[in-house]
Amino acid sequence: MKTSTRLGLLGLALGAALAAPQIQAQPEHAGNPSSFGYDLPAAGILLEGIGYDKQRETFYVSGVNDGGRIYRGRINEEALEVWLPGGVDGRTTARGIDVDDMGRVYIAGGPSGRLWVISPGGATLASLSTPAGSFLNDVWVAPDGAAYFTDSNQPRIWRVAQGTGGVWQASLWLDAAATIPVVLPGFNLGGIVATPNGRFLLVAQGTTGRLWRIDLATKEVIEVDLGSTSLVNADGIVLRGHTLWVVQNFTRQISELRLDGDWASGKLVSVTATPANRTFTTGKIAKGRLLMVDSQFGFAPPFAAQDRVVVTKLP
Repeated sequence: MKTSTRLGLLGLALGAALAAPQIQAQPEHAGNPSSFGYDLPAAGILLEGIGYDKQRETFYVSGVNDGGRIYRGRINEEALEVWLPGGVDGRTTARGIDVDDMGRVYIAGGPSGRLWVISPGGATLASLSTPAGSFLNDVWVAPDGAAYFTDSNQPRIWRVAQGTGGVWQASLWLDAAATIPVVLPGFNLGGIVATPNGRFLLVAQGTTGRLWRIDLATKEVIEVDLGSTSLVNADGIVLRGHTLWVVQNFTRQISELRLDGDWASGKLVSVTATPANRTFTTGKIAKGRLLMVDSQFGFAPPFAAQDRVVVTKLP
């Protein structure tokens, strides 16, 4: 394992942001490639989650501290715009986001225990609640068409799909407390992705630094064997094939791992430090690029600069 990067990943237009001399920005921007990304219109707003609509080449980013406002950007357009206002439909904060093949946007409501399904045109299709005490952190739309939301207060996963008559329903799909140790206080389940074959979910547990594999058909839960590697403060996770990138927010690093053929074990490939005055939270792959949320989450105001989405071209 080597520190800094082989990350094709963090050839990131992080260049300046990551302050690592080995990291070379990709020259895909007419201006300064080292600062290529999408800035918020103003400072003081904390970003956290990101989802990508591959059909429309559009991405969505969530605001934590502005009533759950949702911002929208488009690939190759250098701006973020307000897409959904905050403080509506019971949304006071927003965390993880994902988008299905129909362009519907799924939003996790963090400590509110609420979630939303929004049409590509911005109409609310569903505004649902889970029981008090839930913390809906991240979401992934699996190949079965359902959206799976992680709960950070307990090792639980909520499933959201349309039921009879097209009515949207949220149900407790898995309570893994018998297998996954419950840490209170702490963040239990966080970042989530599905494997390319559609068989498994991979879920990170930030407080313990462990990674879990869940069988979508049987709900069997196993710990992914990472040897001595710890993923403490794992937030968002990004999977391409058998390469997994783990964004470790307050540890301020991004770990790249190579997972085996059935995603049951993995080895650490590299670790890249992120800036001490920023908090990277998550990412999504879009058209051969990695879009990563570069936030000031966890810092006290006043904030020196806008939060942004930074971009790198993947090999």
